[in-house]
Amino acid sequence: MARPKRPRRLIRKDSGEYWTSYSDMLSSLLLVFMLAVTFSIYQYYSLLEIKTKQLDAQQAELDRAQISLVKQQEELETTRVSLMGKEEELASVQIQLQAQEEDLHAAQTALKTKEEEQAALQLTLIQQEEELATLELALGSQAKRIDELLGVRTAIVEELSRTFSEKKIGANVDRNTGDIVLDSKLMFATGEEVLAYEGQRQLERLIPAYLQVLLRPEYKDYVAEIIIEGHTDSKGSYVFNLELSQQRALNVAKFCLQMPQLTSTQRSTLENILTAKGRSYADRIYNADGTENMDASRRVEIKFRLKDAEMIEQMNKILKGE
Repeated sequence: MARPKRPRRLIRKDSGEYWTSYSDMLSSLLLVFMLAVTFSIYQYYSLLEIKTKQLDAQQAELDRAQISLVKQQEELETTRVSLMGKEEELASVQIQLQAQEEDLHAAQTALKTKEEEQAALQLTLIQQEEELATLELALGSQAKRIDELLGVRTAIVEELSRTFSEKKIGANVDRNTGDIVLDSKLMFATGEEVLAYEGQRQLERLIPAYLQVLLRPEYKDYVAEIIIEGHTDSKGSYVFNLELSQQRALNVAKFCLQMPQLTSTQRSTLENILTAKGRSYADRIYNADGTENMDASRRVEIKFRLKDAEMIEQMNKILKGE
């Protein structure tokens, strides 16, 4: 049998070259690898340096941004503090404004009240003006009435004086008031209340003539009262003299009412208007040196009062500014 052929072996002398080529190739590859690694490392470090610079630049920018942010925060804080101050000022202004509004409201209320008061005062003034006009009319009427009454008194006084003079009646008539003063020595004994004979004769002549004047048609409607007043001096107590003066005035009044010389009309009228008053020594007469005139103080007075005499007195005081 034929033996199988064996593969040929490489010649030994070629194995060294083979490994040399393979080693060179590996070295080349290694060198390329190293170069690649070196290049990669270089690129890495270059890129790292670039990135580091970029990071440093970004960090610097970040730091600047941080500083700017801090400044902005500080400015913001300052602004916030300022804003808080402004808010406080605004709150204060608002409080002041509210207070001013309240003051304004109060002033408006007070003004409204004043206007209402003024309106009320104007209404009152109008009413008072109307009342004043009415009073002026009344005053004119009263003034006219005063003139009439004063004229009546003057006419009565003149008529009494003329009548007494014509009839030769010894009695003095006061020119201002028309009062007639009777001498107490002719009327009563000292300390007595009984009317003396001489007094009775004087009254019988005086009273009819007196009534003849006062009860004339032109005067009688004005006469309101005829008054008989009794007066004493200051001897004795006031009460004793009051009783004495009252009783004397009453006795004179009674005698006048009972006189037969009077007509029925005169007596009836006298009963309606005659009064008697005792004044004790409340209205004494004095001498020029200030001492009491005892004789003059002891007296009986006959007076007449016209209607509205009190009103006339008050009106006279008003007209005189009292």
